[in-house]
Amino acid sequence: MPHVIVKLWPGKSEAQKRQLAEAITKNVMEILNYGDESVSVGFDEVPAKDWAEQVYRPDIREKPESLYKKPGYTM
Repeated sequence: MPHVIVKLWPGKSEAQKRQLAEAITKNVMEILNYGDESVSVGFDEVPAKDWAEQVYRPDIREKPESLYKKPGYTM
C-alpha cells in the first residue's frame, strides 16, 4: 500500500496539489499495479527557512541510498 509524501515549500494552490496527487496516484497504479484504493498521497509544506533542517539533512543527505532522483542543489 504505497503512501507518497511530497515535501514542498508553501504556496502551491489546492488545485495544483490535487492535480499532482492525481498524477502520482495514476503513475503508482500503472507502474506498481495497485488499485486506486491502495494509494494515498500527502503533502508536507516546509518553509524555505526550515528546508535544510527538516528535509535536506534527514531525507537527502543522510539517506542517499534511498534517493532515486537526487536534487541538483546542495546545502
